[in-house]
Amino acid sequence: MNKTDRLNQLLPNGRGVWIPIDHGASDFPIPGLTDTEGVIKSLVAAGVDGIVAQKGVVSHYQHLCEGSGTSMVIHFSVSTRHAGPDAANKVIVGHADEVIPRGGVGVSCQVNMGSPNEAAMIERMGQLSREALHHELPMFGMVYARGEHLNPIEGDQTECNAHAVRLAFELGCDAAKTVWTGDAESFSAIASAAPIPVLVAGGPSTGDSRGILTMVRQALDAGASGVCMGRQVFAHPHVERIARALVMLVHQNASVDEAMDACNL
Repeated sequence: MNKTDRLNQLLPNGRGVWIPIDHGASDFPIPGLTDTEGVIKSLVAAGVDGIVAQKGVVSHYQHLCEGSGTSMVIHFSVSTRHAGPDAANKVIVGHADEVIPRGGVGVSCQVNMGSPNEAAMIERMGQLSREALHHELPMFGMVYARGEHLNPIEGDQTECNAHAVRLAFELGCDAAKTVWTGDAESFSAIASAAPIPVLVAGGPSTGDSRGILTMVRQALDAGASGVCMGRQVFAHPHVERIARALVMLVHQNASVDEAMDACNL
C-alpha cells in the first residue's frame, strides 16, 4: 500500500471524521478514556475514518479496527500536565518507521505556535515529515495558534489560525486541524489558507449534541473537510451516536436535524 492508498483510507473523497484519543498521555484520568477499548469499539461501529492515538494505544488496540473502515494514526507529540512552564513544549516520542509495524497508517504531530518552544517544535515536525515521506505515510498537523508570543498581522480575522494551517501545509502535512472561529467568513479564510483538507476541532466536552453538530455543520459549509474531534466525542454520554451523526454530516451532507433524528440524539 502506498501513501495515496493510505490517505484515501483516512480521507475518502478528501473528507474525514477523525477522533483523537491521545489525551490520556497528557492528562489522566480523563472522562471517557478510562475504558479505551470500549471507546474504540464504539468509534469503529460508528464508521469513523480515523482514530488518532499514541503509539502504545495503537499497538494494543489496532486489532479492533481490522476488517472495518476505520484506520489508526500515531500521534508522536506529547507533554504532560506536570511539566510546569514547559507543558506547551511538545516533544516527539518516536519515528515514522514504527507506524506500519504497530498497525497504523499515518503520522501526526503538534506545534503550539507562539509558544517559547515554537522553533524546536517546528523543527521536530519537519523531521517527522521527512520520515513520513520516505515511508509513504500521510502526515497530519495539529498546529495551534495559542502561545503567549503570537504576533498577528493587523486585520487578521482568523487570529493566526490561517497561518497555523499554512505552516502545517508548508512543512509537508497532508491535512491539518484547526478551530472554529465563530463565523463563516473567518473560518473560510482558514480553510482556504492551504490546498489540503482542514479538519475542525471540538474543544472541551460539553455533552451538547445539537451545539456540537451545529458548529460542525457551519464549519463544513464554510470549507472544512471534516472533523478532528476528541473530547466532544469520547467523553459524550453516547459515543457511538454522536460519532455516527458526525459521519452523516461529513460524508452524507446531512443536516443537524437529520443526523440527530437518525442517531437518536
